[in-house]
Amino acid sequence: MFDKLQQLKELKRMRDDAMRIQKTLDEEVVEVDKRGVQVKVTLAQRFISIISNGKSDEDIAEAVNEAVKESQKQAAKKMQSMGGLEGLKGMFGGGS
Repeated sequence: MFDKLQQLKELKRMRDDAMRIQKTLDEEVVEVDKRGVQVKVTLAQRFISIISNGKSDEDIAEAVNEAVKESQKQAAKKMQSMGGLEGLKGMFGGGS
């Protein structure tokens, strides 16, 4: 059986890693201009701004969806370059 103190240290390390990844993703912004609607969202999918210029709800929804899609693609690339979530696998039984 694992030592409880070691488990707590490992959980803290994984939490710190997850927070570091979240902070990194929140520092980068995707800008999308679609159908006259401008959307800025971080790679952590926190919206910075939506400028609708009087456009319809449909136009706004389409621009927001495009911004989310683009931020997800860029976040995946960023996480892959950072080593992904390999460090968190142990938490779900994928580690040794």
